[in-house]
Amino acid sequence: MAEVISSFRDLRVWQQGMDLVEQIYGVSRDFPKHETYGLASQMRRAAVSIPANIAEGHIRRQPRAYQNYVSIALGSLAELQTEMELARRLGYVSDPQYTSIDKQSAALARQLQALRSLSGAR
Repeated sequence: MAEVISSFRDLRVWQQGMDLVEQIYGVSRDFPKHETYGLASQMRRAAVSIPANIAEGHIRRQPRAYQNYVSIALGSLAELQTEMELARRLGYVSDPQYTSIDKQSAALARQLQALRSLSGAR
């Protein structure tokens, strides 16, 4: 029997986006103090943008709009992946932290790409 989606909260892709936000808040908490309003803040905004755009697109109930918001979420994810790479290069995150978030991000990217490629079905 098919799973009933009554809210964006029921979407696995949204749930995984929220999990990623939690991860980013956790690792960025340990950044140097001078990065509080710099890289840490930028990473948090990009991470929050992912599930926020999934939710906004879903609630609009228009396939084209939904696909556009999923594309925006993908863009925010790419931004976040770039910022994570920079944080790793600067020594703000450990290799294990980076690897864990990178795997989580890659899995989320695959889901978002699949969702975007759907021809209007939800």
